[in-house]
Amino acid sequence: MVALVTGASRGIGKACALKLAEDGYDVAVNYNSNDAKAAETVAEIEALGRKAKAFKANTADLTAVQGMFREIQKEFGQLDVLVNNAGVVDDAYLLMINEDSLSRSLNINIKGYFHCAQQAALKMMSKKHGKIVNVSSVSSILAVEGQGVYSATKGAVNSMTATLAKELAPRGITVNAVAPGFIETEMLDAIPEEKLTEYNKSIPVGHFGTAKDVANVVAALCSPAFDYVTGQVIVLDGGLSL
Repeated sequence: MVALVTGASRGIGKACALKLAEDGYDVAVNYNSNDAKAAETVAEIEALGRKAKAFKANTADLTAVQGMFREIQKEFGQLDVLVNNAGVVDDAYLLMINEDSLSRSLNINIKGYFHCAQQAALKMMSKKHGKIVNVSSVSSILAVEGQGVYSATKGAVNSMTATLAKELAPRGITVNAVAPGFIETEMLDAIPEEKLTEYNKSIPVGHFGTAKDVANVVAALCSPAFDYVTGQVIVLDGGLSL
């Protein structure tokens, strides 16, 4: 079994790559810029006894994505799972949003997911089996000030998940999404401490989630136990209410 995880050099993507490796997958590790971090992920997967290779590609660039999938096919011979995770967060209030940031978010968070889903589906359709899991965000459901653009892109991810699930179900491919809440990754570093305290008080379970929490749900959706689940957005937010 072979899985591709985009944005797998750190955070949620890395946790997903490692969890899938633990579950018996060889892993294609996609990343965009940090060679050293990608190499670390590959080494950790290999230490688990699975095959891994890093593939550098900007998912917003269709030509780069097509090239990456060709290389994955050469290296692994198949693709069973795609975890669409690569994304950006450029928080800004409405009047502070600039065109460059807006375009970057739309290109990576939406177009990048479509690019990878399209190429993955082409590989999976011949076998009539495959799993696509899109990483969304609780911001697609709850309003968070300053995240208008990010929320819009993640709302688009939820909508594309439902639509692609219907399109690909006859081909044996399931498409689901996970929508994490506040997860202990580098994304939280940019949030002021007092704001983090405020957010923490809004979580009934009393603490932020971890990247491994998200990876566990992603891996479950990729397992045979969830073959009958498709078109769903699974929220992991500890009961968050803002």
